[in-house]
Amino acid sequence: MAARPLVAFAVLALAACPAAAGPFTPEAYSGEAEKTAEASPAPADAASPTKTATNEATAPTGPVPLPERKPPVVPSAAETTPAPDKDAPAKELFASVSGPANMQARSIGFYSKGCLAGGKALPINGPDWQVMRLSRNRNWGHPELIAYLERLASDAQGLDGWPGLLVGDLSQPRGGPMITGHTSHQVGLDADIWLTPMPDRILTSTEREEISAVSMLKDPFTVDPDVWTPGHTKLLKRAASYPQVARIFVHPAIKKQLCEDAGADRAWLGKIRPWWGHFYHFHVRLSCPAGMEGCENQPKVSGNDDCGAPLNYWFDELKQAEINKSRMKEPAKPAPPRRGPSLDDLPDACTPVLMAGGNDGLPAPGEPSPMLKAMASKDAGPPAPSLSQSEVDVLTGKAPAPETPVPMPTRAPR
Repeated sequence: MAARPLVAFAVLALAACPAAAGPFTPEAYSGEAEKTAEASPAPADAASPTKTATNEATAPTGPVPLPERKPPVVPSAAETTPAPDKDAPAKELFASVSGPANMQARSIGFYSKGCLAGGKALPINGPDWQVMRLSRNRNWGHPELIAYLERLASDAQGLDGWPGLLVGDLSQPRGGPMITGHTSHQVGLDADIWLTPMPDRILTSTEREEISAVSMLKDPFTVDPDVWTPGHTKLLKRAASYPQVARIFVHPAIKKQLCEDAGADRAWLGKIRPWWGHFYHFHVRLSCPAGMEGCENQPKVSGNDDCGAPLNYWFDELKQAEINKSRMKEPAKPAPPRRGPSLDDLPDACTPVLMAGGNDGLPAPGEPSPMLKAMASKDAGPPAPSLSQSEVDVLTGKAPAPETPVPMPTRAPR
C-alpha cells in the first residue's frame, strides 16, 4: 500500500511537466506555435478561457523529430547593393567610387561618353614622373595609357634631357564623366601633362595640391619667350612620336610656336591639334587598343602639319573672343553647372562597370566622397591671359598703335 502515494505523486508530476504539452514540432521549437495561437480564435467547444491543450496532453510515444537546420543564406552583392539611380547625373555616380572595377581592362564608348573597366593606377612617384592633385583620384587609365606615360617619361628624360613629367588628370578609377574639369577623359585613354618640368625632389602631398603649373603664354596670341624653351618642343615631338598616339591638344599659340620650331621634320605636327585652354599643359589622347570591341576612335588626322589655314582659323577665333569679352559691361557670370548625361545615356556596358564589386569601390564609413575632394581641388594652372581694353581698341583699329606695338600672331607660320 505504501507504493500508491508514490504512483500518485508521479502521475501529478507528469501532468505538470512541460514535456507533456504535446509532441515536439519544429514550429514549437522556433516559437511559431505561440505566434499562431495568438493569431487564431479559440475553438468553438472550449469550456473556458483557461482551458488549454496542455491540460489534456499526453507524453510523446515515439522519437522527437528535430528541426531541419539549414545554413544561413548570404545575400549576393547585387542583392545588398542598391541599384544606382539611373536618372542621377552619371558624373556624381562615377565620381563617388574610389576604386577600379575588377574586370578585364577595357575602354568602353567614346572619349567623352564612356567608362573604364579594369583601370590601372599610375604610381604617384616614378623615377621620372610625379602625379599632381592627388585628392582628385584621377591617376587611373587603361594599362596601355599607363605604359605609354611611363615610356614617355623615361624617353623624354633619357633621350631629350627633360627633367621629368608632372602628370595631371588621367581618368577616374572607373572612368565616366567627371564632376569638374573635363568633358573627355572618360575611357582611360586621355592624360594631361604639365608643361612645367618636374623639380629635382619628391613633392609633398600639400605641394602637389597647391603648386600651380606655369602658363606658356605672354598674351592670348603669343608664347612667352622667357618661359618657352627648345626642351618644350622636344617634349611635344617625343610625345607625338609613338604610333598609339591619336592626338595631342595644345593652345593655338603653342601650335604656332611648334610650327616655327619644327624644322624639316614635320610629320608629327599633324597630331598636334589647337584647342581652347591647354596653355599650361598638353593633353595626350591614345587610339583605342587594337581589336577592342566597343571602343570608339576619332577620325584619323590628315597627316598634314596643319600650320596654314587651319591654324589661321584659330587665331581669328582667339581675336573674336577677346573682342567679345571687351564688350561685356560686367564680368561674365559663371555658367551654372551642366547636369551632364545620366547612366542610361552611357553605353550599356557601363552599368556593370559602375556596380562591379558591390560596395567595394565606395568610400569607407566616415571617409569623404572622392567627389567632394575633387570639387574642392585647386585649379591646376592660372587663368588664361586677356587683353586690356586699350589693346582691344588697337586690335580692332579704334585706336592708334601705341609706341610699343601689341604683339600679333604671324598669319603664315612656317
